[in-house]
Amino acid sequence: MDRYIDKIAETINTSHRILFITGAGISADSGLPTYRGVSGLYESKNTEDGIQIEHALSGNMIKTNPEITWKYISQIEAACRDKKPNQAHHVIYQLETTGKSIWILTQNIDGFHQLAGSTNVIDIHGHIYHLKCTQCRYKTVVKSYQELSTIPPLCPSCNSLIRPEIVLFDEMLPMDKLEKLSDELNKGFDMVFSIGTTSVFPYIAQPVMDAASKRIPTVEINPSETTVSQYVMFRVQDKAAKTLAAIWQQTK
Repeated sequence: MDRYIDKIAETINTSHRILFITGAGISADSGLPTYRGVSGLYESKNTEDGIQIEHALSGNMIKTNPEITWKYISQIEAACRDKKPNQAHHVIYQLETTGKSIWILTQNIDGFHQLAGSTNVIDIHGHIYHLKCTQCRYKTVVKSYQELSTIPPLCPSCNSLIRPEIVLFDEMLPMDKLEKLSDELNKGFDMVFSIGTTSVFPYIAQPVMDAASKRIPTVEINPSETTVSQYVMFRVQDKAAKTLAAIWQQTK
């Protein structure tokens, strides 16, 4: 096991406010893919419709050809369906039950952190099972897209298009979630984790970089090198579930 596990556990024990930044890699042990696309799913350059997945899953496409966008969103949902949070998600929740102030900034749209029990989750890219009308204020939550009578689904209130509350390519991040993230960052954290994310987006990398510049303990858990690898205090090149389970054992 990595030489940093004991030191990371010791630092957790003396920390009160901890930020976990998570990407697709934390859900890999749940059976979800980590490669190209929203939450990972598309390895080939183009979709079967001959267009790039970024174009199929874009804000412009859902406005002009929602059938295409919903087709690929449904494939993502099918990959998530019946999958469950893994030990990595559960360890983060267990840390919250010890009385620490645990916050999660996740790029994932699978909702696994919430399913594991975590309460302070900023799902910056949204949640695949949270749906909203594109015209009126109708919103709903489903457990599976199998509950939907049609794809694309239509609003029962105004018969307009319904879409998932996720951030598609070329769309802006939700302002309320950005403000919440800013508020919590301004309060400060005693420790910052980056888990299973390549940290290519500035809003994902910046909290790690800022903490590192202030000598606040930072941890990266990722088998591959990323944008923030050279800046963190502790770097563990391994899978999230295995690593967090080992850390949890040392914090007890």
